[in-house]
Amino acid sequence: MLFLTGISFFLSRLPWLSPNPIFIRLAVTLLVILAASAVWTAVSIQGIELNRSTRVTRKQVGEVFSEEYEIINRSILPKVWLKITDLSDLISGTGSKLITGVGGRQSRMYVGLTLLQKRGWFTLSPTQIESGDIFGLFLLVKRFDSNQRLLVIPYMVDMQFFLAPYGILPGGRALREKTLEVTPYAAGVREYVPGDPLRRIHWPSSERKQKLIVKEFEKDPLAEVWIFLDARNSVHIRSSDSGLGDLHQIWWVRYKKAFRLPPDTAEYAISIAASIAKYYISQKREVGLASAGQHFMVLPPERGERQLGKILETLAALEPEGDLPIWGLVNTQTRHLSKGSTVVLITPETDEQILRVTMEIIHRGLIPVLILLDPSSFGDKPGSADLADKLSAQGVITFVVRAGDDIKEVLEKPQPNYDRQVYH
Repeated sequence: MLFLTGISFFLSRLPWLSPNPIFIRLAVTLLVILAASAVWTAVSIQGIELNRSTRVTRKQVGEVFSEEYEIINRSILPKVWLKITDLSDLISGTGSKLITGVGGRQSRMYVGLTLLQKRGWFTLSPTQIESGDIFGLFLLVKRFDSNQRLLVIPYMVDMQFFLAPYGILPGGRALREKTLEVTPYAAGVREYVPGDPLRRIHWPSSERKQKLIVKEFEKDPLAEVWIFLDARNSVHIRSSDSGLGDLHQIWWVRYKKAFRLPPDTAEYAISIAASIAKYYISQKREVGLASAGQHFMVLPPERGERQLGKILETLAALEPEGDLPIWGLVNTQTRHLSKGSTVVLITPETDEQILRVTMEIIHRGLIPVLILLDPSSFGDKPGSADLADKLSAQGVITFVVRAGDDIKEVLEKPQPNYDRQVYH
C-alpha cells in the first residue's frame, strides 16, 4: 500500500501527466485507506477480555478435555473479527478459533475440546487474541496468562482380576506396627495431643477420664504390595508416534474407546503400573511405588484414594531418564520390606540379572510378580521370551506384554500351573 501510494504520488508530479488527476486521487485514496485501517486496528482489540475456564483439573490420557472460552467486548464498538490462539502445551485441541461479529458490550462463548495424548502437568496458558482492520494491513496482538493447570494422569485399564499370589490372601501375620490410619485393628488408647484427628477420639473413655482420649491402631495384617518401575534410560524404546492419527474433528468422544498407547516401552510400563496400583487400591491393599527416573522416588505403602492420587501424580511426571538398573533399585529396598509382601517388577530389561534378583526376592520371603515388556515387539532385539521361560520354570508369575497388546487382557490372563508356584 505504501509503495502504491508513493508510485501514484510520483506519477502525479510528472509534467506530461499532470493534466490527469487520477494519480493524485489514487494516492489520496490509498492514504485515507491506510489511515482508516490504522485507526480501526488501534480500537479493534480495545476492551477485549478473555475468560478461559474448566470444571476439572485432572484427566486421564485418552480422555477428552473440555474448556470454556468466553470473549467479552466491554467496548461500545463492535469487533469485526478476532482470532483466538491457544499457546499452551496441549496439542490437537479446538481452542484456537476465528470468530466474527462480536457486538458492542456483548460476549461470545465456545467450548474447546482436546483429546489428551500426553501425560504430565500442563498450564492452560497463554492464550493469544489477534485483531486488525478488514484489509489485513495492520495487526494487534494481546496475550492472556493464567495459573490454572491440568494434570493428565497415565492411561489406565479397569482390571476385574489380577493374579494375587497365595501368600497375600487375608489372614497374614499381624505386623504389630502402629499406624496413623484408622484400621479395624485397635491397639489401645492414649491421651489426646494437638494434631490428632477428632474422629479418633474415644468418647466413652474421654467421659470416664474427664479428658480427651484417642484410639491407637495397628497396621492391617495383610502384607503390602510394592511396585518397582524400571525407569532406566538405556533400556526403554521410545517412539514419536502419539498412538492416534491427526484428528480434525470435535466428535472425539467416540475415539476414546479406540485409543491405543504409542509403541513406547516407557508409556506401557507407566500405564501398567498405574493400572495395577488402581486395582490393588480398590482391593483395600497398601500399595507402595519405587522408581529411579529423573529423580529417585519411593512412595511408602498406604491405602485409600489419597495414596492412589499420589501414585498417579508421581507417574504422570515420571520420565525414563535414570541410570539405575532395576535390580539395583530392588536391592536398595527389599531389605526394608515385610515378609509376605508382593513385589511387582515392571521392566523391558532382558538381562539375566533379572532372574538373579527374582530369586533373591523369593529367598527373602517376598512374592515376586514379573511384567516384562518384550523389546523385540517395540523394534529392538532381543526379546523377552527366553527370560520369561526361565522365570516361569522357577515358578515365578510372569507376564509378557508386547506392543499393541490389550493390557487388560494380558494382565487378567490366568497363569499356567499357578497352583504349583514354588512359594505356595
